Amino acid sequence: MAAEKSGEDAGGKIPADIKKMNFEDALVELEEIVGDLEQGANKLDEAIGAYERGTLLKKHCEAKLREAKSRIEKISVGPDGEASAEPTEIS
Repeated sequence: MAAEKSGEDAGGKIPADIKKMNFEDALVELEEIVGDLEQGANKLDEAIGAYERGTLLKKHCEAKLREAKSRIEKISVGPDGEASAEPTEIS
């Protein structure tokens, strides 16, 4: 089940199973957890574990987005007609 606790607390390091996830898979699991919590589908202890895992998934997704942002480059053409790539500032 998506709401299973991974063995790490919400303030701890990202567990290996989450680190292996790509952004899309982590986001899907996070959305499932949020849906379960909003519906009150879990008992209290399960909800707390799900919330902690959700916090770790959110941190992982944010890190993946920062990583992607740093890789985006702006392609420009100089006065000599040569194309060049430079980091893009995205805010």
